[in-house]
Amino acid sequence: MHAASSDVHGGGEISAAELLHAVDVLEQGGLVAFPSETVYGLGADAENPDAVARIYAAKGRPASHPVIVHVAPEADLSYWAARVPAQARALVHAFWPGPLTIVLKRAPGIPDCVSGGQDSIALRCPSHPVAQELLRAFAARRASGQAGVAGPSANKFGQVSPTLAAHVRNEFPELVADGMPVIEGGASEVGIESTIIDLSRVEQGVGPVLLRPGHITAEQISEALGVPVQGADAHAPRVSGALKSHYAPHTPLRLGDLDTLRDTAARPQLAEGQRIVIVSHTLPRPDFNVHPQVDWVAAPSDAVAYGRTLYASLRALDRMGYASMLWEHVPDGSRWLGVRDRLSRASAS
Repeated sequence: MHAASSDVHGGGEISAAELLHAVDVLEQGGLVAFPSETVYGLGADAENPDAVARIYAAKGRPASHPVIVHVAPEADLSYWAARVPAQARALVHAFWPGPLTIVLKRAPGIPDCVSGGQDSIALRCPSHPVAQELLRAFAARRASGQAGVAGPSANKFGQVSPTLAAHVRNEFPELVADGMPVIEGGASEVGIESTIIDLSRVEQGVGPVLLRPGHITAEQISEALGVPVQGADAHAPRVSGALKSHYAPHTPLRLGDLDTLRDTAARPQLAEGQRIVIVSHTLPRPDFNVHPQVDWVAAPSDAVAYGRTLYASLRALDRMGYASMLWEHVPDGSRWLGVRDRLSRASAS
């Protein structure tokens, strides 16, 4: 989106010294902010309850809200999960490394701090090369060859996720000042959090269940498994990003159809000195006169590009002092479901 174009940059490599320091911090129970293809994560040793507690404290995250454990491509899922059904291995083969999180029954030796006290665990192997370097180097320190980084998004709980290292530094200046490494990795390529699929209840005849939509669609998962994907039910495990209000900017945000956008743009009903911004993927340039107190921002008409720029745009617009933001409803369809989910939660009050 145009409003965030100046915030997005590419690149991102980690030096040997940076990598060594980040792994040392993880081993010592500290926090490390790291890039992934979805969003930047606030990471800690997944097997160190005190370290994971530091994530919760920094974010202001409820202890009952699970985190995702990030593992290297070579990770042994049997180390982390009590049972690894054939469907899980099929999804690993089809989508890992990538923006898919799989929920399984947690292995007895893995602390329940990563799952909010539940008997499940959410696992993901990111495709970002810097994240993989970090995970591999951390695992290499262990005699078992297995290590994981608990890594929810690196933002205060419920607020907009970061897709740049600069977002993390702005969000946690106190942690940065205290020496927390923030690893550069460029702009997150996907831009919204991973799809979460529950396979923890396969032995009970339940699953696969979609718990959070994302870049990988339910149709793609169904095609890989050869069975339909179900919607979340009352007995599904709790997972990250499932609260009604989440991913929210400080500026009030509401959603509307194109007619609502047109009416608001012509008659915004604002106090003197106030401004609002309208974000539309349908009309890159309005075909009518926009009120002087209204700014009009063009969003991508493609779901993938929209997702990639969504959070950076939310953050950029949130800093501009608007009284409110009005975003056009995105289209129906599976490719848009992840974006639609994030905007719905961002606009919930």
